[in-house]
Amino acid sequence: MTDTPLGATVAPQGPVAQLVARFVRNEEVRGSIPLRSTHPGEEGEMRILRLIARLALGGALIFAGIGHLTVSRVEFQAQVPVWLPLDPDFVVVASGVVEILLGIGIASAGVLVPWAGLAAALFFIAIFPGNINQYVEGIDAFGLDTDQARFTRLFFQPVLVVWSLWSTGALGYVRETLRSRGHEGV
Repeated sequence: MTDTPLGATVAPQGPVAQLVARFVRNEEVRGSIPLRSTHPGEEGEMRILRLIARLALGGALIFAGIGHLTVSRVEFQAQVPVWLPLDPDFVVVASGVVEILLGIGIASAGVLVPWAGLAAALFFIAIFPGNINQYVEGIDAFGLDTDQARFTRLFFQPVLVVWSLWSTGALGYVRETLRSRGHEGV
């Protein structure tokens, strides 16, 4: 609930707005924000920062996935390594669908979030050869029209891996799940 300038109280509209409002008021959101169980004792600004980072990553993946299927399809095809024995258009469409699903999983709530974060990290590792191919072959796409720009882009892939693992609490969640199932030394 928020107060308007006229003094009336208005409830946030939509499930996302209600979730964010509850989170900002620091109410317990059971099952919606898995960061509570994956990062015990974490509260306040760091918790909000993780939520913002997670939602931004989810949105970016959905946006990129839609680009794979529409306006950026040809540019993404240029990044498919020539040695990959698959049709470049199939690779672009399939990876676009995967990005959209990962984005939805990361931006969603509950136990799905850390698993989607882990899957996204593995996805970012799996598509890294496409970035290397773009650099090695000197392929111009997405404004990367110099060797320096393409080389610099290579350093952003590890950032995406860490971002997906950190913002979703994936490693902590997997570690706690394994411990709870009797796997010691994890």
